[in-house]
Amino acid sequence: MASPFDIDEIYPDDGDHPLRLPRRQVGNSPQGVAVTLLADYTLRTRADLPSAAIVALLAETGVTAAGARTAISRLARRGVLEGGRVGRRSSYRLSRAAAANLSAGGNWILVSTTSPARWDGCWTIVAFSLPQDHSTQRRALRAQLRWLGYAPLYDGLWISPHELTPPARAQLDQLTLGAVTVFRGRQADLDSTSHRAPIEAWDIEAISRSYEAFLQRWRPLLPRVASGQVDGAAAVRARTEIMDTFRRFPVLDPQLPVELLPEGWLRRPARELFEAVYDGLAAPAERHVRAVVARCADGAQPGIEAHTTADILAGVAPT
Repeated sequence: MASPFDIDEIYPDDGDHPLRLPRRQVGNSPQGVAVTLLADYTLRTRADLPSAAIVALLAETGVTAAGARTAISRLARRGVLEGGRVGRRSSYRLSRAAAANLSAGGNWILVSTTSPARWDGCWTIVAFSLPQDHSTQRRALRAQLRWLGYAPLYDGLWISPHELTPPARAQLDQLTLGAVTVFRGRQADLDSTSHRAPIEAWDIEAISRSYEAFLQRWRPLLPRVASGQVDGAAAVRARTEIMDTFRRFPVLDPQLPVELLPEGWLRRPARELFEAVYDGLAAPAERHVRAVVARCADGAQPGIEAHTTADILAGVAPT
């Protein structure tokens, strides 16, 4: 099954050039929105939703009916969704593998956006060399390194401030077939001012601008969320958009050491804002999803449950 998380949505493929921040800061793919919608309201139960309800909910986010049906079909082919029929109606639900992946991914998103423990000053370095005709393997390795929180300091040399965990080591072993070397140590300072610091593997200014744009986009909504003025389709749309945007930050800013970042780094304010909007809209968004599904199914459907960030951290285990 293909992962519901797609690295290309965050880092476009630039061939042999270093991958940087996303070209697309606004707007999300219909497949990504569909996965977010189903995960936000059926992750624990894996409830079947009428395809007409999914199309209607996607339409409220600006996805055309044709685009919604294409997205559903592609997600089913990828193994993210399972199709079925209830009478004459077609329905879809998250596959068990996708639900488990999304549950773990949601937990990873929130854990990764907390402030890390004090940094020990060491870097993990992954060096690899793959022939030019192994472009698929090289692209897969780069994507995996991105998800593990690494960035390219030089072509073929990727770094992270965190230690390589056993699961990450196993994943790299599967992708590299011995063409990689991993070690950990401290940077040796040079007298020359022209040397490149490891933190420069990340575009700190661009990441900061992404945080600022996130805060500017969502802060004005907070008073209306707190006073219950965001309801119906608007609640679902806002909750889907903020999740689909915020989930990118752990890859852009993989718990970079605060010791190396500018004063007033916005990771924590962004996380707090995300929690306030996402959790604050859970109840009205759930009510609206229930209403849309009931309308398309000619009656209430069980298994539609919105979860909060606390639920995600505790573990939203699919049944």
